[in-house]
Parts: sequence; C-alpha cells; structure tokens
Amino acid sequence: MHRIGVVGPQPSVERMIDMGKAFEKDMRFYPYPYERFQETRELVKANDHQVDVWLFSGKLSYMIARQELGSAENMVHVQHTEASLYKCFLMMAKEQGRFLERVSIDELEKTQLDYALQQLEMEHRDVYLKIYDVDTNPEELLDFHLQMWREGKTDGAITCFEGIYRGLKAAGVPVYWFTPTRLEILQTFRIVAEKVRTLYFKDTQIGVEIIEIEHFDRVAEKAKSPYHLQHLELRLKEALLNLCEKLNGSLLEKGNGRYVVFSSRGAIEREIDILRETIRQLSLVSESMVAVGVGFGETVFTAEVNARRAIGQSKEKAERGIVIVQEDGTVIEAAGLESELAYSYRMQDQEFLEKLKKGNISVRTYNKIEALIRRMGWSEFTTKDLALHLHLDERNARRIVAYLCEVDLAECIGEESVSTRGRPSKIYRLK
Repeated sequence: MHRIGVVGPQPSVERMIDMGKAFEKDMRFYPYPYERFQETRELVKANDHQVDVWLFSGKLSYMIARQELGSAENMVHVQHTEASLYKCFLMMAKEQGRFLERVSIDELEKTQLDYALQQLEMEHRDVYLKIYDVDTNPEELLDFHLQMWREGKTDGAITCFEGIYRGLKAAGVPVYWFTPTRLEILQTFRIVAEKVRTLYFKDTQIGVEIIEIEHFDRVAEKAKSPYHLQHLELRLKEALLNLCEKLNGSLLEKGNGRYVVFSSRGAIEREIDILRETIRQLSLVSESMVAVGVGFGETVFTAEVNARRAIGQSKEKAERGIVIVQEDGTVIEAAGLESELAYSYRMQDQEFLEKLKKGNISVRTYNKIEALIRRMGWSEFTTKDLALHLHLDERNARRIVAYLCEVDLAECIGEESVSTRGRPSKIYRLK
C-alpha cells in the first residue's frame, strides 16, 4: 500500500481525500492541510520520510515543496485548467443574475488566463490581473482585490486562496474561489496511480554495490601471519554478510579487497544508513579507506556498469563516501547525507555542448556546479565557494570559472573584500 500525502487548504484536502476513496485499493491517503501556503515547506520537510508520493491541491505549494526537497520525482499537483475559471464565471452569473465582465483575478501564470478569456470572448481591459509567486505575501493579494472593488473598477473577484476568499467575503465583496473541477482532480488521481506504478517498477530495479578496501595489498602486508589475514577477511565478510541480510541480497567476493553485493534498488535506498555503517566498520577493521559505488539498472549488466562508474568517481573524492549512478545517468554523491549532490553526466542541448567543448569543460563538471548552486540556493558565488563545497583546488576552480566566462556561460558581477590584505575575490553567477 503506497502512502499519498495530500497538501492544501483544509476544504481542498478533505474534498480530494473523499474523491480518492475510489483509488484506495493501491493507495492510502494522508491529510496535510495548511492555513497559509508558506507552511508547505515545513510540512514536506518534516513528513517526507512518511510519504511515497506528495499530492498538492495547486501548483504554488508544489513549487515550494520542489524548492525544499530538490526533486519532483514523487510529486504531483492538480492542474487548474480554464474549466475551473469558467465554473467561477458561471457561479457569478447565477448568483448575480448577469454575466460579470469587470472582475479582479489573482493567478500564478498569465498565459492560462489569456487563453480562457479568449474562449469567453472577453476583453482583457475589464479584467484586473495580479500575478503571484512563492514569495508573495497573501496580504498583498487581499489589498489588491479590495482596492479594485473600492475604486469601483470591479463587480467581483476570483481568487485561488481560501484565506483571501474568506477575507473578501467578510468585507462584502462578491468573491469566488478558483478551485479545480471534479474531472481535473480525477485526472490527477490517475496520474498519481501511474506515478505509484512507476515507483514500484523503479523500486524493483536491480541494484549493484561494489565495495573496495583500498590498498588491500598493504593491509595484507601488515598482517603478522597468514592466520591474522584470514581472521581479518572473516571479520570483513561478517560485516558484509550482515549488510546482505538487511538488503536481502547476495555477496560475491572478487578478491584483493573487492566485494560485490547484488540486491534491489528499493532495498538499497531504504537501507542507505546501514550501508554507511558497514563502510565505517570495514574501514576500522582494515585500517584503510573504503570506496563504494552503487549502480541501478534494468539488467544486471547495466547496473554493474553503473556501479563501476560510481566507484571510479568515489575514488576520485578525497573523503570517498557513497556514489550512486542511476539508470538515467543521474549521479548522486554523498548519498543520504545533508551534503548530497545530484547531477547528470548527460546533456542533449547541442548548442550548450558546443560551448562546453569550446571552454574545455566536461558536461559532468558543469552539471555538478549547477547542481551545487541550486542546492545551496546561491544567486551568486565565488571560486572559494566552489573549491570548498566541491573539494577542488582553488586554482582549479578559478580556471573552470574563467573558462565558463569565456564561453558566456557565467559572468563576473562584482568583487568582495574580506580583509585589507590581498586581492578581493570576484563574485560570479551562472547565466
């Protein structure tokens, strides 16, 4: 049974869960209502580990959650089509006894509204629009509608927010709540059901872990006798077998300190903390660094190819850690940690690729920088920032950024001076 977290205003959440009863054969719905849409951030952050898929009543809370969690892989939101707007105008006409053309509307995007008004053959000059985003204060929207009403420019208002709807209602403004239609919600439930099936197949993908005790020949040389070495290997295998038991996997010993564990993607992702603890034990027992590469794929071959690529990247990092390569080419470094970084080594934009090639920058390097900037929420950065978080030599970081500037993928926007001595650091941003 997959757990679906439903996020939105209380009435919307209750309505969606009631309609979701027809889908409860494979899914169980859990309510996460909010009073203000800004609460979405804390709701998803605190409960993400308890939910398989997030379902949002609107796009705004979806956008906030995507910013917080970094990935939209397990998120779906109800699409508000022009049908929802038509419903509001019909309700207006029914209650007012005439078709209202002078209205104020708050919306996330202008294009959808334009299309709907064209279908109604309404002139845009009679419609006062307020565009909002994730940083908008709801009070601004309330003041906008009230001002339009008090100045006599409108005969009613349409809002996407329950709080604003209640506020305008209390002020005596004819107001209508822009909510999705039944068909829009049912279509979203079908998308969620498809998402759940996709997650199931992904969960059952083959997962391969390659674990390597580095410089194992030196570890063997330190052993006082062959018996001591065999005891060491037994202790290593005991830790690995405990891991396999947790993963319902199988262990293959390749020799010279290299081991391969076969399991499923779902088991590996759920037990990533167990894998990290096993690495710590292996490192303590062997008194050596341990590199780990995890690969996912539809077949054993592709999963093992990805695992080899992953362990190669793990060895490149000074602190090692767990590196995962997924079937779609996504690379995840420091998997399961707060510093986790996900990026791709693939790119299909030919014009962009030409620029990278001209600047002698790999796709992987650029995507890694872009992923770091997105995860950290930076609007600007210095080469010291890149060097620190990507574990690069600062000289190398400066070279990369200089190349990015040369091919017009980054630009210098200023300088900062942290001391009276030395040259000030330049501040950059990606274009």
